[in-house]
Amino acid sequence: MSVSMTGSGEIATPVESSNSAMTWGPIFGGAAAAIGVTLILLLLGSGVGLTMVSPWSGQSSSLGTVGVTAAIWLVVVQWLSSGLGGYITGRLRTKWAAVHTDEVFFRDTAHGFISWALATIFVAGFLASSLTSLAGAGAQAVGSAASAAGTAAASSTASAADLPTAYFTDALLRPEQARAGATSDDTAATAEVSRILLNGAAAGQIPDDDKAYLATIVSARTGLSETDARTRVDTVLKRIDDAKVAAQKAADEARKAASTTALLGALSLLIGAFIAAAAAAFGGSQRDEEEDLLVTPRI
Repeated sequence: MSVSMTGSGEIATPVESSNSAMTWGPIFGGAAAAIGVTLILLLLGSGVGLTMVSPWSGQSSSLGTVGVTAAIWLVVVQWLSSGLGGYITGRLRTKWAAVHTDEVFFRDTAHGFISWALATIFVAGFLASSLTSLAGAGAQAVGSAASAAGTAAASSTASAADLPTAYFTDALLRPEQARAGATSDDTAATAEVSRILLNGAAAGQIPDDDKAYLATIVSARTGLSETDARTRVDTVLKRIDDAKVAAQKAADEARKAASTTALLGALSLLIGAFIAAAAAAFGGSQRDEEEDLLVTPRI
């Protein structure tokens, strides 16, 4: 504490308040208002978003459109909820007497920012809890499906774990007269073709000798000529490649949509923090414009 002396010899001591500059009541009130508005708007956005998704082919919006729309809606949610919460925080706080205007502005913006931070933490925790519950239900369903798939795989002639060994074993024991073997044992031929296709999918391509062997088996099973069988094999393999490219394209679109949503989500949080602070300062200035004067009669 600094002490100064006036020209008349009097000692001047700075006035310091013993009260805290932070008022938690308005902060909690503004945060509660922001949380309520956020939940309402998120439910509204979820309802509108579900109308953009359809299980029917050609009737659903693309992942990019859905992601961008969701991100824009997050910005709108932050704008409205943060503005309302910050304004309520500024209006509800008590007037700070004998405080410089710049200090009042800083306190108002700080109160609005803290109110926004509390509301954001609560909403983030709520969403994380909801997503965790959904993920748990999804994991349980996947676990049940995996258990059923494991049971089915155990009863089959070759499991997915034994696929590489089974494929190379087939290649070593591949008969010279493949047509006779394919005709005599349909189950073995079908299993071997499946292993060849799965190995090709894992390796990224099917060797030419495997293609020729597939054409031989197809010719023996269907009665087609070697040329027609080879054409059918090439057609099916092209369909497999097209499906793989389509899956990669869908995954890339999902990645771009997720990236856009994350970036715009971060931007929406920054916008929300700024709007909450500005709204609190605006509400506080309106609060200070109204002054109650106490009239004391002269004695």
